Amino acid sequence: MSGFRHVVMFVWSEGTTTGQQDEVAARLGALPGVIPEIRAYAAGADAGVNPGNHDFVVVADFADRDGYLAYRDHPAHRAVIDECITPIVAERAAVQYAL
Repeated sequence: MSGFRHVVMFVWSEGTTTGQQDEVAARLGALPGVIPEIRAYAAGADAGVNPGNHDFVVVADFADRDGYLAYRDHPAHRAVIDECITPIVAERAAVQYAL
């Protein structure tokens, strides 16, 4: 497979509610229907198998770097970050790479 992948992991702040986490998942899950550059998209909470993991992950695939940049800067994506993620995130780690 060729393309470009974006992986981002979050640790939520102490006191983050289940409702807030559910809203993040729902809002992110709606993005593939809004942003045509998304080729494949998966997001979800950590399964709790190993201690020390991040709380949530997003894995998004695009045809190329430009597709990722369109997603990164898309107003719908920016709204999820600004309205739902930034208020509850304690830590963030991300990587992008060519497939």
